[in-house]
Amino acid sequence: MVGALAVTVALIVALSPLLRRIALARPTARSSHTVPTPQGGGIAVAAGAVAALAATAAVDPAGAPAGLQAAAVAAGVAVLAVTGFVDDVRPLPPGPRLVLQALAVGVVVAALPGDLRIVPALPEVVESVLLGLGLLWFVNLVNFMDGLDWMTVAQMVPMTAALAGLAALGALPFEGGVVALALLGALLGFAPFNRPVARLFLGDVGSLPLGLVTGWLLVLTAARGHLAAALLLPLYYVADATLTLGRRLLRGERVWEAHRTHFYQRAVANGLAVPQVVGRVALTNLVLAGLAVWTVVRPGAAVATAAATAGGAAVALLLADLGRPRTGRLSSRGSP
Repeated sequence: MVGALAVTVALIVALSPLLRRIALARPTARSSHTVPTPQGGGIAVAAGAVAALAATAAVDPAGAPAGLQAAAVAAGVAVLAVTGFVDDVRPLPPGPRLVLQALAVGVVVAALPGDLRIVPALPEVVESVLLGLGLLWFVNLVNFMDGLDWMTVAQMVPMTAALAGLAALGALPFEGGVVALALLGALLGFAPFNRPVARLFLGDVGSLPLGLVTGWLLVLTAARGHLAAALLLPLYYVADATLTLGRRLLRGERVWEAHRTHFYQRAVANGLAVPQVVGRVALTNLVLAGLAVWTVVRPGAAVATAAATAGGAAVALLLADLGRPRTGRLSSRGSP
């Protein structure tokens, strides 16, 4: 974790001049920021995590991801990182972008263990298709939700920390815990540069691979019999992105176009400062992380039901709070 943090910080400092030249996000009518800001910090986040994993493999080969799964995830991350970087520099049409995302997700799902089952009652083919669609949606929603300074940090830091804790409890393969710690360190290294008002954005080069890797870790958690924990950890992101997409579909809007109608974006538009929004999100995610750990420490239907109810209530309260009208001025800027 410390290694990932250090490498990420060093790379951000080294790459910032280049990113300012070739990957500058200029404000538009749909942007939350008001000054041109470099994006592409995800390059350093991904590289920091990979460097930490490589160092782990050198010190303790048994503790690092290996085999077909690791190769598939690495290939998927590479495809999404290149796709995201190209899109950050020169926006891609939605069709080719979606095809490349589906390719990356398909490779990861195909490499999952043959005996991996989450819902045994479903035919294997049906479950594989549903996993692929779910992971594809998760990759996109992580990208959609990266639209405000510190938003990804507020979601992913509690989630990766919780995943590392779940690995320590045996709810996730040990190697998955190592990956979670590497991501946690990289995100902590990125956080100071993305603090409102951000000097650097994550960009698609970071958000797309981050969605793929964390989604893969959640699948592994669910496959070990901890479906409630796997659903609780990303619950706010899933709820905000899915409800927003559904609302836009009902309105007949072009859902592939940029917009500012997520709950967290509406909260800023209605007068909440960016730190107030991400603070609420981070607090809710800490609650969800605690509930997820509870379902692992005290397994059983009663605890899972209680945790799901409490988690759903916490997210519903957050969405209601973010969505309600307010008066006031925007005091901090967000990312695109």
